[in-house]
Amino acid sequence: MTKKILIIDDEIKIVEICRDYLQAAGFTVASETDGLNALEKFHAEKPDLVVLDLMLPNVDGLDICREIRRESNVPIIMLTARVEESDKLVGLELGADDYITKPFSPRELVARVRTILRRVQMDPVVDVIRSGRYTLDRGRYLVFIDDREIALTPTEFEILATLASQPGRIFSRAQILIAVRGVAFESYERAIDSHIRNLRKKLDPTGQEPECIVTVHGVGYKFTGR
Repeated sequence: MTKKILIIDDEIKIVEICRDYLQAAGFTVASETDGLNALEKFHAEKPDLVVLDLMLPNVDGLDICREIRRESNVPIIMLTARVEESDKLVGLELGADDYITKPFSPRELVARVRTILRRVQMDPVVDVIRSGRYTLDRGRYLVFIDDREIALTPTEFEILATLASQPGRIFSRAQILIAVRGVAFESYERAIDSHIRNLRKKLDPTGQEPECIVTVHGVGYKFTGR
């Protein structure tokens, strides 16, 4: 089945170029240029992935990302012209799966879209991971703590699955990136920290439980299964 990509960006030229490259790669593409109409378009199109500009007229891209995340775990790639790392990390902390800095190559966008959708679609060798109170269903991208289902984005799920597949093993940020993306992007290593913070909040919203993902200072992270 053809996957649908929704591009939300007020720069018409960027929308047109991205549409051309994504359609040439076999995707169906919808678009919206006004932040005020973005959520309505999202509901109408029901895309498999959203490409979202950070800076939009009328409604900020971060607000749109926040609203989408309240109701959906659809993958989000955020576009940003801001060069400060803190600006990019804000989007990731709100639930975006990836970001691309403008100006960018449309071929890079296509590659990122394919990578994220491939993660969602792939048929893993190990369908279910069980560790302590945690059960991860990789075929359906579901996570349970005891009998409670936890909603995660595709990137958050893959990070947790990587750590939970080998409880107690310490993974560096680079190793997590290789497992999640297939190749290590040094500039994205700080992004792992944002995703880990999101995971901790979702897995223990009260902050009362022992941390299941432990920081090993100077090295990376490990999963305890508690």
